[in-house]
Amino acid sequence: MERKMEENTVRDVETGSEAGGEDALVGNVNKLMVSPPGYSGAPRKGHLVFDACFESGNLGRVDYISEFEFDLFIRPDTCNPRFRVWFNFTVENVCETQRVIFNVVNFSKTKSLYRDGMSPVVKSTSRPKWQRLPAKNVYYYRCPDHRRNYVMSFAFCFDREDDVYQFAYCYPYTYSRLQHYLASLERRNLPYLQREQLGLSVQQRRLDLLTITNSDHSGPEREKKLVFLTARVHPGESPASFICQGVIDFLVSQHPVAQILRDHVIFKIVPMLNPDGVYLGNYRCSLMGFDLNRHWQDPSPWAHPTLHAVKQLIVQMNQDPRVSLEFYIDVHAHSTMLNGFMYGNVFEDEERVQRQAVFPRLLCQNAPDFSFSNTSFNRDVVKAGTGRRFLGGLLDDTSYCYTLEVSFYSYMTAGSTAPVPYTEETYMKLGRNVARTFLDYYKLNNLIKDNRPTHIQSSEVKPHIGDSNGKGNAVGGDAADREREKSGCVRH
Repeated sequence: MERKMEENTVRDVETGSEAGGEDALVGNVNKLMVSPPGYSGAPRKGHLVFDACFESGNLGRVDYISEFEFDLFIRPDTCNPRFRVWFNFTVENVCETQRVIFNVVNFSKTKSLYRDGMSPVVKSTSRPKWQRLPAKNVYYYRCPDHRRNYVMSFAFCFDREDDVYQFAYCYPYTYSRLQHYLASLERRNLPYLQREQLGLSVQQRRLDLLTITNSDHSGPEREKKLVFLTARVHPGESPASFICQGVIDFLVSQHPVAQILRDHVIFKIVPMLNPDGVYLGNYRCSLMGFDLNRHWQDPSPWAHPTLHAVKQLIVQMNQDPRVSLEFYIDVHAHSTMLNGFMYGNVFEDEERVQRQAVFPRLLCQNAPDFSFSNTSFNRDVVKAGTGRRFLGGLLDDTSYCYTLEVSFYSYMTAGSTAPVPYTEETYMKLGRNVARTFLDYYKLNNLIKDNRPTHIQSSEVKPHIGDSNGKGNAVGGDAADREREKSGCVRH
């Protein structure tokens, strides 16, 4: 059957003006009603309204293909047309039981976890907990109608007329969510937590720095080790924020391991290196179109102010003889690999190579989703401007710089036969396990009193999950589908 795109009619719900075409890719769609070709009457229920004009939103254009099918175009990163991966949009004005196929047609990457079972996430106003669509409803393929580009198509059935549905590439973690989370930490007035504004982004958003340590145990006679952690230099890699929050939640908790770590280690954490990119719904770049993780060697104070501020701080600490900066970890998400894993640097000294492998090996023992076999050490020329590579050359041979990667999709454990999809909670759990591994690395286990267990129970660390509460019933499908869910068969 030949697939033909009709000359679609799209209408701005607020102004009534028609829009569309290539110009729509300049910005996000704004309450855009997509009607059948030639339709000019009053809007009807079932004429879908698309919107991405909200924080971290991204959808540049919608083409009407048929009553049941729509082509969706990702808006490229601001000032950089090369990157088109992240999407995050809402759909409303739906009919109950209305079935659709959405085709995301302009991905900039060919390799994708969509080939391996990954699916977009969805929530709705009456079911605000994000959940993944069933993998059987998602298809990833080369499409002859789109210059043989790769297309991701997914089928969905709207089931509640009054709901607004939201679809995203992965669980969003916005700049505002981070600000609310950090404000809630500040209100607790914890003596071992300090929050400061390290700088401002180009659009004047906060660059936050957290310092977590017990100051009562620091003095001239005791040199504390320092661990520096950053996340979200690539704004579309939202799992990095969940990992980072997991690290923070654990370190500020009353868990005995956290208390010992605060006595012996200083943790400095920059949770969001690229706040403008996150706010704008970019995948990889800043407001001005820069991949900040390629500009560590010479960041500009006006074009890359957040990177410049963090680099200045690290250089300053490195020159301070009172500071022992031992770890730099930059947290990312990976679009083609499974599990958590690390990248490290290559050294001529074999002993240093072996020492660098210690932390990933220990993390592998503590985190069932972390893969040491996927961990690799390299000196690729293309990675020269990254934080890991630049700081690896700057810091002395007692310091270790890593990129911590986690899959956008899932992980395999030792005994599993099928991949286990990540959730917000399991991303945070990886963060807690990263923090806990420093106890093993610094051989502080003997300080645990009364032989208390050192493994982490979720109940002992209360994560602050901003927008993931709500009922757990599936989004989409009809009443019969919901009955099937109860019997163990989920269908949308």
